[in-house]
Amino acid sequence: MNKLQHKSGFVNIVGNPNVGKSTLMNELVGERISIITNKSQTTRHRIMGIVNTDDYQIVFSDTPGVLKPLYKLQESMRKFSESALVDADVMLYITDIYETPDKNEDFLQKVAKLSSPILLIINKIDLTNQEKLTTIVQTWEQRLPHAEIIPCSALTKFNVQYILKRIVELLPIGPPYYDKDALTDKPLRFFVSEIIREKILLYYQKEIPYSTEVVIEEYKEEPTRDIIRAVILVNRDSQRGIVIGNKGAAIKKLGIESRLEIEKFVQKKVHLELFVKVSKDWRDNESLLKQFGYNIL
Repeated sequence: MNKLQHKSGFVNIVGNPNVGKSTLMNELVGERISIITNKSQTTRHRIMGIVNTDDYQIVFSDTPGVLKPLYKLQESMRKFSESALVDADVMLYITDIYETPDKNEDFLQKVAKLSSPILLIINKIDLTNQEKLTTIVQTWEQRLPHAEIIPCSALTKFNVQYILKRIVELLPIGPPYYDKDALTDKPLRFFVSEIIREKILLYYQKEIPYSTEVVIEEYKEEPTRDIIRAVILVNRDSQRGIVIGNKGAAIKKLGIESRLEIEKFVQKKVHLELFVKVSKDWRDNESLLKQFGYNIL
């Protein structure tokens, strides 16, 4: 394509928790950028994934699920979601076959006022039938009449390539915003901490995953292996004991599984050390949240 016809733009992904935003983002980018679990509030940051070809550059942003904040960490997560409404060339609003439009209606009203093109993605259609899907589509047509509705299954990859095709068609003409070999705007440390946090989401129950933050205190790259020292912050002393487990069994399992995943990611051997510290009410500590990269104004 002629440089004058090169397309580029920001495609922001928003929606309520647990509708499959991160799964779809990873499929569209073709890389595992965002962590995925079956628990809500998995994504805490606004995470960028970049797709490059000779003809276009798409800058995707995955955002936290829209929620009503209970503490400052969740306030930051809500701000990440709302900031995605400001700078989108194309907006992907993700819903699924289970939720109704009245969930977080105030946020949906802001989406409805956007002047940028909106692709409303109804995810998880592999779990319903045509009759129910038709009813769901009709309901959303009434709520977001200016949006283009696309049924999808991110899990089975149904219509994912069609969504990508429509995004490219809607992109404005312009030069790339980032180097053509760029994949994301996040540093390596961020993804390592996210891998560890994903394992915490998978292996611990109840409030533990939502009460922890992973901080990479040291990352040393050596020729044959990387040496990583990570601290897991928890809110209370009792949570520290749960994370460590009986005779250290739980944190040992967490360390092994995290190390194996990190080694896949960095393509080399890793020496990983995990420590657990109590930082009471860190989720409401503005100074700490800023250090962790959260959007605190």
